[in-house]
Amino acid sequence: MKYTIQINSSPYQSNSAETAYQFIKSALDMGHEVIRVFFYQEGAYHAFRHATPPDDEVQVVTRWSTLAREYGIDLVVCISAAQRRGLLEKNEARRQGKTDNDVADGFRIAGLGLWVEAILEADRFIEFS
Repeated sequence: MKYTIQINSSPYQSNSAETAYQFIKSALDMGHEVIRVFFYQEGAYHAFRHATPPDDEVQVVTRWSTLAREYGIDLVVCISAAQRRGLLEKNEARRQGKTDNDVADGFRIAGLGLWVEAILEADRFIEFS
């Protein structure tokens, strides 16, 4: 089974992103494929490189980056959602006269075309809000 996942909530807004992460891990462990995880709306906050939660809390950004690296999962943040929240990758930051690269390892910023493409390729689309 091929899945496309969409996450709409911030890391600390609700437990839906945690549920999504656990679902993805379980699906992968069972031999299923996750084509893409698309972070939309408040979900863009999962990709902030400089997020520094206390040491005794789940390191959400690091965990997603590790998942992407270990399983080759495409983590895509909606470009509009990212820009509204100040999340800029290096080239876009430079274009806007800023110097920071805020996007964590394993994530990339792209448009809704990749979301549509992933939905068309998947057997199932699951949204976590």
